[in-house]
Amino acid sequence: MHTLARSWIDDVLAASPVARALGIEVVSARPEEAVLALAFRDDLTTVPGVLHGGVVATLVDIAGAAASASGLTPEDAATGGATTQLDVSYADAATTDLRATATVLRRTRFATHSQVVVRDTGDRVVALAQVTSRIFH
Repeated sequence: MHTLARSWIDDVLAASPVARALGIEVVSARPEEAVLALAFRDDLTTVPGVLHGGVVATLVDIAGAAASASGLTPEDAATGGATTQLDVSYADAATTDLRATATVLRRTRFATHSQVVVRDTGDRVVALAQVTSRIFH
């Protein structure tokens, strides 16, 4: 992975105020894939013991953006990006720490389309998602 891509993931996405507030961390990143984690906290729940769906969606959004950023090179001269579409299907209640694996399925110069699978500590699928990210030049 190019250092530019790693910088976007670590210094922009993972360091964003929302990622820091939720405690989202980068577990690993390689070209076309990023794995992020979110520790369960009571202050992120809807009802006791269940993470809010919006928190899970935010984890998905940032994971998709990280996967998109993972393939950047200096030739891209990217100045930023944004999620243009986010489709999350919740498969089960999120009741433990989570891990989101985002994989780029298609990349063009201006956009990526990624699949994100969110699993809990028991390896249960909590959410499946598709994220389309726009790349600004």
